[in-house]
Amino acid sequence: MRYLFLICVEPGTTVTPEQANPGPWVDEMTERKVRVLGDRLRPDSDATTVRVRDAELLVSDGPFVETRELVGGFDVIDCDDLDEAIEIASKHPVARFGTIEIRPIWPMVR
Repeated sequence: MRYLFLICVEPGTTVTPEQANPGPWVDEMTERKVRVLGDRLRPDSDATTVRVRDAELLVSDGPFVETRELVGGFDVIDCDDLDEAIEIASKHPVARFGTIEIRPIWPMVR
């Protein structure tokens, strides 16, 4: 089962580079062969939102919704079940000062 981890942090959160370093987590999950891919995202100020309403294209700068936490990165994990996904997320360094949202990915239909 594949899961998307949305790595979220409240704006203004200050941590040391060592606290936020995902390197050891990435190494462990790569060795376990559960991490498919992942990366940091550019700041929300670089986001572009696209919507179509009544056949009109609406493009705006920044994120569409105002939230307390901003998505700063993502990981795709391929593991046995939600319990394993939770265990993997609990080891992510951001889980100690931010939030890891876990979303199951629909299986590809062919």
